[in-house]
Amino acid sequence: MNELNNKQLLELIKTDVEGFNKYREEYPNQKIDFSGAYLYKANLEGANLEGSNLYRADLLWANLQGANLKGVDFYGAYLGRADLKGACIEGAYLKGADLEEAYLEGAYLKEADITGANLQDAYLGMANLQGSNLKGANLRDANLEGANLQGACIEGVKITLTKENIEAIKGAIL
Repeated sequence: MNELNNKQLLELIKTDVEGFNKYREEYPNQKIDFSGAYLYKANLEGANLEGSNLYRADLLWANLQGANLKGVDFYGAYLGRADLKGACIEGAYLKGADLEEAYLEGAYLKEADITGANLQDAYLGMANLQGSNLKGANLRDANLEGANLQGACIEGVKITLTKENIEAIKGAIL
């Protein structure tokens, strides 16, 4: 397969995630830039987007279950109601991202920068947020049941203090 540009790759991932992943295996060092991309309700389950640029992308209602999002730049991206169950989001940049009502059960967000992100009404049950920076994030009505926030910075976080959330933030840094 010949090397594709970002526009061609965007069309490929929208129609054939498996084909996109095979392409990534063939061209592992190519920088993927989907900044501002419209991926509303896209089925990206299992997609390998590691290290990609999704700056201000629209991923409302997108299915990103089990996706590899390690090191992805989601600055200002819209991930409202997105399904990120079991996704690897380690070291991702989610500063200012909107994840309102996102489903992040079992997501791996270790050392992610989630500064100022909106996680209102998000489900983070069993998510790993170890060492993440959540400074100033909105976690109102979010569910952190069983989440790991060991060493996470939660300075200035707006959070609903339920029994489960209090238990989850015990190991966090205030």
